[in-house]
Amino acid sequence: MAEASAKTFLFLQGPHGPYFAMLAQALRDRGHRALRININGGDKIDWPGEATDYRGTFRNWPLFFDDFVVNQGVTDLVLYGDCRPYHASAHGMARLRDVRVHVVEEGYIRPDFLTLQDDGVNGNSTLPLDPKWYRDQARDLPDGDEENRPRVPSFFRARARNTMRNGLASALMRPYFPFYTTHRPHSFLMESLAWCWKLVGRKSYARRARAEWARIKDQPFFTLPLQLNSDYQIRVHSPFGNMRAALRFVIKSFARHAPEGVSLVVKRHPLDPGLVGWHALTARLARYYGVADRVVYLADWDIAEVVDRSLGVVTVNSTVGTLALNAGKPVIVLGHAVYKIPGVVHDSGLDGFWSAPHQPDMGLYAAFKRVLIDRCLIHGGLLSDEGLEMLVVNAVERLTRAERTDHGVAEFPLRPGGHGRLSLLAS
Repeated sequence: MAEASAKTFLFLQGPHGPYFAMLAQALRDRGHRALRININGGDKIDWPGEATDYRGTFRNWPLFFDDFVVNQGVTDLVLYGDCRPYHASAHGMARLRDVRVHVVEEGYIRPDFLTLQDDGVNGNSTLPLDPKWYRDQARDLPDGDEENRPRVPSFFRARARNTMRNGLASALMRPYFPFYTTHRPHSFLMESLAWCWKLVGRKSYARRARAEWARIKDQPFFTLPLQLNSDYQIRVHSPFGNMRAALRFVIKSFARHAPEGVSLVVKRHPLDPGLVGWHALTARLARYYGVADRVVYLADWDIAEVVDRSLGVVTVNSTVGTLALNAGKPVIVLGHAVYKIPGVVHDSGLDGFWSAPHQPDMGLYAAFKRVLIDRCLIHGGLLSDEGLEMLVVNAVERLTRAERTDHGVAEFPLRPGGHGRLSLLAS
């Protein structure tokens, strides 16, 4: 489809690192305007060019944002995540002005993808839940050809560098942005100290994990991947509010309904800084419910290997669920997730999952992935130069495409929390 006339893109907070600045320059090279509002020092360090700094209170943010949109003739809003307070407010104000909203997030399917979706992501996604819709939409789409798709380099040191750089800048420039409050539950200083302590103990964690994995790997077990308490997937798009409540819920159900001889592996999130004593909490809950000998905590291990040996995966809404589905493993989703489609995941209660997990319909899941890649994902990655270049090229094509309106409004059941409008974009 031909590129639309020149647009004016407004960028808010992006992922830590240079991605949004690179994408903005690529859009300018195509004849579009690309503007930025910074709300903290981390934003300024990640956006080296001209920008507008918002230094006021959150109370005044909606009207400031609206004035900016009107005065600058903004046509498109680009933001990373749609649940941060500033972003949620901007999202709502943009819709009042008929500004097209593009939400970037970590990829629904990992690795090698980033989500770029109109209107909203995760629990706010307007993708339907109807299995027939995915089969119909996928019929004319090419196969994913995943085996031949080039892998995207990814380096943890790039994540660490980008995170530290952004966090330090935000802390040092706090006086310049006096009213800014982070959306994260803990300060940058607290998380940094926790990471240092975690690094000090990494050899001990590794020894313990090797011993636990050697004990459990050949036994039948289910897997519960922990998610970050700071993640809006837990805070907003789940019934639990925090991962502690989810952990208790799952262990309680496991103790009452899982067959004898089956274990539960609780796997720590690789980016968890260690501010919550998950090992101690898991052990305490397992003792309380009488399954201390059947619940295993893994601090560090390859999640793909753990999933591959699992009977199934219990998740609130982690992307580990799609990793498990890729391996043909049964998955149950306790919160909201774009892949929570009847037939793809176990669609009855957790209590019955332990003894009779529903196998995924792999044909339906393949159709779902084809639609997702076509409409909501861009190939690339944030943690290497090659991955960033791929993301920029693929995002520019998606962002500058004229919006299709010939499909009208979707007449399918929408995901809870969705806005009620499904944007159907052709590739």
